[in-house]
Amino acid sequence: MEKIYLQAIGIWVLFVFVAIFNGSIRQFLIAPKVSELTAHQISCFTEITMFFIVMFLWLKFTGAPYNGNNLLLIGVTFLFATILFEFVFGHYIMGNSWEKLLHDYKFFEGRLWALVLFWTTVGPFVVAKYVLGKI
Repeated sequence: MEKIYLQAIGIWVLFVFVAIFNGSIRQFLIAPKVSELTAHQISCFTEITMFFIVMFLWLKFTGAPYNGNNLLLIGVTFLFATILFEFVFGHYIMGNSWEKLLHDYKFFEGRLWALVLFWTTVGPFVVAKYVLGKI
């Protein structure tokens, strides 16, 4: 397995901890001051920002070679791993209903979770190509 893919596994695990940290910020600092929807929206943008920082640092300093195809595959893998984790962990471990888990996918009701998933998917490619100019 190519080194960049092994690193990507570690980066995705780091994303889990970043998401937990972001959720804590939302719950304890943002949610007490604004509506639930606004807290969700702010939290989505802070999570995208944190993921950007992680991707930037990873791709800037990795010694592993990579190309656009590697990063697109990694992004799609991040997407599926995130959705799988969200539903398996959220339902079977946390006991959330399927309805509650699907609630954040209602984009036209102001739920912005889809933007986080979109960024998780395209972020590695976008950062490498357009921010770092490496591919």
